[in-house]
Amino acid sequence: MLDVTRLRVLDAVARHGSVTAAARELAYSQPSVSHHLSRLEAETGAQLLQRAGRGIRLTQAGQLLADRAAEIIGRIDAADAELSAHVGLTAGRVRLAGFASAIGSLVPRAVASLARDHPGLEIGSTDAHPPEALELLRTGKVEVAIIFRYDDAEEEPAGVRLRHLLDDPMYLLSHRRTRGLASLSDATWIAGCPRCRGHLLALCDAAGFEPRIGYESDDMVLIQALVAAGLCVATLPGLALRAHHADGVIARKLPGLPRRVYAATYGDPPDPPAVAALVGALAEAAATT
Repeated sequence: MLDVTRLRVLDAVARHGSVTAAARELAYSQPSVSHHLSRLEAETGAQLLQRAGRGIRLTQAGQLLADRAAEIIGRIDAADAELSAHVGLTAGRVRLAGFASAIGSLVPRAVASLARDHPGLEIGSTDAHPPEALELLRTGKVEVAIIFRYDDAEEEPAGVRLRHLLDDPMYLLSHRRTRGLASLSDATWIAGCPRCRGHLLALCDAAGFEPRIGYESDDMVLIQALVAAGLCVATLPGLALRAHHADGVIARKLPGLPRRVYAATYGDPPDPPAVAALVGALAEAAATT
Protein backbone atom coordinates (compact mmCIF):
# COMPACT_ATOMS: atom_id res chain seq x y z
CA MET A 1 0.00 0.00 0.00
CA LEU A 2 1.33 3.44 -0.92
CA ASP A 3 2.23 5.77 1.97
CA VAL A 4 0.39 9.12 1.84
CA THR A 5 3.31 11.00 3.40
CA ARG A 6 5.63 9.76 0.66
CA LEU A 7 3.08 10.70 -1.97
CA ARG A 8 3.04 14.23 -0.53
CA VAL A 9 6.82 14.32 -0.83
CA LEU A 10 6.70 13.19 -4.46
CA ASP A 11 3.99 15.74 -5.24
CA ALA A 12 6.09 18.55 -3.73
CA VAL A 13 9.20 17.48 -5.66
CA ALA A 14 7.17 17.30 -8.89
CA ARG A 15 5.76 20.79 -8.39
CA HIS A 16 9.04 22.41 -7.42
CA GLY A 17 11.49 20.31 -9.44
CA SER A 18 13.84 20.37 -6.47
CA VAL A 19 14.44 18.35 -3.33
CA THR A 20 15.57 21.51 -1.53
CA ALA A 21 12.39 23.43 -2.36
CA ALA A 22 10.20 20.45 -1.49
CA ALA A 23 11.95 20.10 1.86
CA ARG A 24 11.38 23.80 2.54
CA GLU A 25 7.66 23.57 1.77
CA LEU A 26 7.16 20.45 3.87
CA ALA A 27 9.43 21.62 6.71
CA TYR A 28 11.53 18.46 6.29
CA SER A 29 15.28 18.08 6.06
CA GLN A 30 16.71 17.27 2.63
CA PRO A 31 17.92 13.82 3.79
CA SER A 32 14.38 13.09 5.02
CA VAL A 33 12.91 13.96 1.61
CA SER A 34 15.51 11.78 -0.13
CA HIS A 35 14.74 8.92 2.25
CA HIS A 36 11.00 9.11 1.55
CA LEU A 37 11.65 9.10 -2.20
CA SER A 38 13.94 6.08 -1.91
CA ARG A 39 11.39 4.20 0.15
CA LEU A 40 8.68 5.07 -2.38
CA GLU A 41 10.81 3.67 -5.20
CA ALA A 42 11.39 0.51 -3.18
CA GLU A 43 7.65 0.17 -2.49
CA THR A 44 6.66 0.64 -6.13
CA GLY A 45 9.60 -1.19 -7.71
CA ALA A 46 9.95 1.66 -10.22
CA GLN A 47 12.57 4.34 -10.77
CA LEU A 48 10.75 7.60 -10.14
CA LEU A 49 13.56 10.15 -10.40
CA GLN A 50 16.73 10.61 -12.39
CA ARG A 51 19.60 13.03 -12.27
CA ALA A 52 19.53 15.98 -14.69
CA GLY A 53 22.70 18.05 -14.33
CA ARG A 54 22.70 19.45 -10.81
CA GLY A 55 19.01 18.79 -10.36
CA ILE A 56 16.53 15.95 -10.78
CA ARG A 57 13.57 15.20 -12.99
CA LEU A 58 10.79 12.69 -12.86
CA THR A 59 10.86 9.62 -15.01
CA GLN A 60 7.75 8.65 -16.96
CA ALA A 61 6.73 6.37 -14.11
CA GLY A 62 7.49 9.13 -11.62
CA GLN A 63 5.35 11.63 -13.50
CA LEU A 64 2.48 9.15 -13.70
CA LEU A 65 2.60 8.53 -9.96
CA ALA A 66 3.03 12.26 -9.21
CA ASP A 67 -0.13 13.05 -11.19
CA ARG A 68 -2.07 10.45 -9.26
CA ALA A 69 -0.48 11.63 -6.00
CA ALA A 70 -1.77 15.16 -6.58
CA GLU A 71 -5.27 13.82 -7.18
CA ILE A 72 -5.17 11.53 -4.14
CA ILE A 73 -3.85 14.27 -1.84
CA GLY A 74 -6.45 16.72 -3.12
CA ARG A 75 -9.22 14.24 -2.33
CA ILE A 76 -7.82 13.58 1.15
CA ASP A 77 -7.50 17.31 1.89
CA ALA A 78 -11.02 17.95 0.63
CA ALA A 79 -12.40 15.19 2.82
CA ASP A 80 -10.49 16.58 5.79
CA ALA A 81 -11.89 20.08 5.15
CA GLU A 82 -15.43 18.77 4.82
CA LEU A 83 -15.13 16.78 8.02
CA SER A 84 -13.63 19.75 9.87
CA ALA A 85 -16.48 21.94 8.65
CA HIS A 86 -19.04 19.43 9.90
CA VAL A 87 -17.34 18.94 13.25
CA GLY A 88 -16.70 22.65 13.54
CA LEU A 89 -20.37 23.33 14.26
CA THR A 90 -20.73 20.52 16.77
CA ALA A 91 -17.45 20.30 18.66
CA GLY A 92 -15.12 22.96 17.26
CA ARG A 93 -13.57 26.13 18.64
CA VAL A 94 -13.46 29.62 17.16
CA ARG A 95 -11.13 32.26 18.59
CA LEU A 96 -12.17 35.91 18.61
CA ALA A 97 -10.33 39.17 19.31
CA GLY A 98 -12.13 42.46 19.78
CA PHE A 99 -12.17 45.80 21.57
CA ALA A 100 -13.58 45.97 25.09
CA SER A 101 -16.99 47.53 24.43
CA ALA A 102 -17.77 44.98 21.70
CA ILE A 103 -16.65 42.14 23.97
CA GLY A 104 -18.93 43.55 26.65
CA SER A 105 -22.01 44.14 24.48
CA LEU A 106 -22.17 42.27 21.15
CA VAL A 107 -20.20 39.15 22.00
CA PRO A 108 -22.26 37.88 24.97
CA ARG A 109 -25.47 37.95 22.92
CA ALA A 110 -23.82 36.36 19.90
CA VAL A 111 -22.24 33.58 21.96
CA ALA A 112 -25.51 32.93 23.80
CA SER A 113 -27.25 32.54 20.43
CA LEU A 114 -24.58 30.12 19.22
CA ALA A 115 -24.84 28.13 22.45
CA ARG A 116 -28.51 27.53 21.72
CA ASP A 117 -28.03 26.57 18.06
CA HIS A 118 -24.63 24.83 18.30
CA PRO A 119 -24.06 23.80 21.92
CA GLY A 120 -20.80 21.99 21.16
CA LEU A 121 -19.15 25.02 19.55
CA GLU A 122 -16.67 26.73 21.88
CA ILE A 123 -15.87 30.45 21.52
CA GLY A 124 -12.72 31.95 23.00
CA SER A 125 -12.25 35.73 23.18
CA THR A 126 -9.35 38.13 23.68
CA ASP A 127 -9.56 41.86 24.43
CA ALA A 128 -7.50 43.73 21.82
CA HIS A 129 -7.48 47.10 20.06
CA PRO A 130 -8.12 46.95 16.29
CA PRO A 131 -4.45 46.96 15.16
CA GLU A 132 -3.55 44.18 17.59
CA ALA A 133 -6.72 42.23 16.76
CA LEU A 134 -5.92 42.37 13.04
CA GLU A 135 -2.38 41.16 13.69
CA LEU A 136 -3.75 38.23 15.71
CA LEU A 137 -6.06 37.50 12.77
CA ARG A 138 -3.29 37.78 10.18
CA THR A 139 -0.97 35.47 12.10
CA GLY A 140 -3.66 32.83 12.62
CA LYS A 141 -4.01 33.26 16.38
CA VAL A 142 -7.72 34.10 16.02
CA GLU A 143 -10.31 33.40 13.33
CA VAL A 144 -12.45 36.52 13.80
CA ALA A 145 -11.56 40.09 14.79
CA ILE A 146 -14.05 42.80 15.73
CA ILE A 147 -12.61 46.17 14.80
CA PHE A 148 -13.73 49.77 14.39
CA ARG A 149 -12.55 52.65 12.28
CA TYR A 150 -13.55 56.26 11.82
CA ASP A 151 -12.14 56.81 8.34
CA ASP A 152 -13.62 54.79 5.47
CA ALA A 153 -10.51 55.54 3.41
CA GLU A 154 -8.40 53.52 5.85
CA GLU A 155 -7.13 50.28 4.33
CA GLU A 156 -6.85 46.99 6.17
CA PRO A 157 -4.05 44.45 5.60
CA ALA A 158 -4.13 42.30 2.47
CA GLY A 159 -6.25 39.20 2.87
CA VAL A 160 -8.57 40.72 5.48
CA ARG A 161 -12.28 40.73 4.63
CA LEU A 162 -14.70 42.98 6.50
CA ARG A 163 -18.39 42.58 7.24
CA HIS A 164 -20.06 45.75 8.45
CA LEU A 165 -21.89 45.19 11.73
CA LEU A 166 -23.14 48.64 12.74
CA ASP A 167 -22.47 52.36 12.91
CA ASP A 168 -21.76 53.20 16.53
CA PRO A 169 -22.78 56.79 17.48
CA MET A 170 -20.64 58.90 19.76
CA TYR A 171 -21.81 60.46 23.02
CA LEU A 172 -20.56 63.40 25.03
CA LEU A 173 -20.18 62.51 28.71
CA SER A 174 -20.32 65.01 31.56
CA HIS A 175 -21.52 65.17 35.17
CA ARG A 176 -23.89 68.04 34.41
CA ARG A 177 -25.97 69.09 31.44
CA THR A 178 -24.11 71.00 28.73
CA ARG A 179 -24.89 72.85 25.53
CA GLY A 180 -22.54 70.69 23.48
CA LEU A 181 -18.86 70.40 22.66
CA ALA A 182 -18.17 74.09 22.15
CA SER A 183 -19.36 74.89 25.68
CA LEU A 184 -16.63 72.58 27.07
CA SER A 185 -13.63 74.24 25.43
CA ASP A 186 -12.14 75.03 28.87
CA ALA A 187 -12.85 71.61 30.38
CA THR A 188 -10.35 68.87 31.12
CA TRP A 189 -10.76 65.88 28.78
CA ILE A 190 -9.86 62.21 28.89
CA ALA A 191 -8.53 60.50 25.77
CA GLY A 192 -7.88 56.87 24.88
CA CYS A 193 -6.14 54.89 22.14
CA PRO A 194 -4.57 56.71 19.15
CA ARG A 195 -7.65 56.13 16.96
CA CYS A 196 -10.00 57.42 19.65
CA ARG A 197 -7.74 60.37 20.49
CA GLY A 198 -7.61 61.32 16.81
CA HIS A 199 -11.39 61.20 16.61
CA LEU A 200 -11.73 63.36 19.73
CA LEU A 201 -9.32 65.94 18.29
CA ALA A 202 -11.30 66.00 15.03
CA LEU A 203 -14.58 66.53 16.88
CA CYS A 204 -13.19 69.36 18.98
CA ASP A 205 -11.46 70.94 16.00
CA ALA A 206 -14.79 71.02 14.17
CA ALA A 207 -16.24 72.76 17.25
CA GLY A 208 -13.47 75.37 17.12
CA PHE A 209 -11.13 74.45 19.96
CA GLU A 210 -8.30 72.12 20.98
CA PRO A 211 -9.13 70.00 24.03
CA ARG A 212 -6.95 70.08 27.12
CA ILE A 213 -6.31 66.38 27.78
CA GLY A 214 -5.55 65.66 31.41
CA TYR A 215 -6.25 61.92 31.58
CA GLU A 216 -5.54 58.94 29.33
CA SER A 217 -7.45 55.66 29.52
CA ASP A 218 -9.43 53.22 27.39
CA ASP A 219 -11.18 51.71 30.42
CA MET A 220 -14.88 52.59 30.07
CA VAL A 221 -15.43 52.09 33.81
CA LEU A 222 -12.58 54.40 34.82
CA ILE A 223 -13.57 57.01 32.21
CA GLN A 224 -17.10 57.19 33.58
CA ALA A 225 -15.90 57.21 37.18
CA LEU A 226 -13.73 60.27 36.46
CA VAL A 227 -16.58 61.98 34.62
CA ALA A 228 -19.09 61.21 37.41
CA ALA A 229 -16.67 62.73 39.92
CA GLY A 230 -16.62 65.95 37.90
CA LEU A 231 -12.92 65.67 37.12
CA CYS A 232 -13.22 65.63 33.35
CA VAL A 233 -15.47 65.24 30.33
CA ALA A 234 -15.16 62.66 27.58
CA THR A 235 -16.62 61.18 24.44
CA LEU A 236 -17.62 57.53 24.41
CA PRO A 237 -19.23 55.31 21.76
CA GLY A 238 -22.67 53.79 22.19
CA LEU A 239 -21.44 50.22 22.61
CA ALA A 240 -19.35 51.29 25.60
CA LEU A 241 -22.40 52.89 27.22
CA ARG A 242 -24.45 49.75 26.63
CA ALA A 243 -21.76 47.67 28.27
CA HIS A 244 -21.51 50.05 31.26
CA HIS A 245 -23.32 53.26 32.18
CA ALA A 246 -22.34 54.72 35.55
CA ASP A 247 -24.68 56.66 37.80
CA GLY A 248 -24.04 60.39 37.67
CA VAL A 249 -22.89 60.39 34.03
CA ILE A 250 -25.01 62.36 31.58
CA ALA A 251 -24.66 61.14 27.99
CA ARG A 252 -25.59 63.38 25.06
CA LYS A 253 -25.57 61.93 21.55
CA LEU A 254 -23.30 63.78 19.14
CA PRO A 255 -24.31 64.32 15.51
CA GLY A 256 -22.30 62.71 12.71
CA LEU A 257 -18.94 61.00 12.74
CA PRO A 258 -19.93 57.58 14.13
CA ARG A 259 -17.37 54.84 14.26
CA ARG A 260 -18.00 51.92 11.93
CA VAL A 261 -17.77 48.47 13.49
CA TYR A 262 -16.78 45.40 11.46
CA ALA A 263 -16.23 41.67 11.86
CA ALA A 264 -12.99 40.77 10.10
CA THR A 265 -11.96 37.37 8.76
CA TYR A 266 -8.90 36.35 6.80
CA GLY A 267 -8.30 34.54 3.53
CA ASP A 268 -10.36 33.69 0.49
CA PRO A 269 -14.11 33.10 0.89
CA PRO A 270 -16.08 31.24 1.95
CA ASP A 271 -15.36 31.24 5.67
CA PRO A 272 -15.40 27.86 7.44
CA PRO A 273 -18.90 27.10 8.75
CA ALA A 274 -18.03 27.69 12.40
CA VAL A 275 -16.47 31.07 11.58
CA ALA A 276 -19.43 32.00 9.36
CA ALA A 277 -21.81 31.03 12.17
CA LEU A 278 -20.01 33.33 14.63
CA VAL A 279 -19.94 36.25 12.19
CA GLY A 280 -23.64 35.71 11.49
CA ALA A 281 -24.44 35.69 15.20
CA LEU A 282 -22.47 38.93 15.66
CA ALA A 283 -24.44 40.52 12.82
CA GLU A 284 -27.72 39.47 14.43
CA ALA A 285 -26.61 40.87 17.78
CA ALA A 286 -25.59 44.15 16.10
CA ALA A 287 -28.94 44.40 14.30
CA THR A 288 -30.78 44.41 17.63
CA THR A 289 -28.43 46.90 19.30
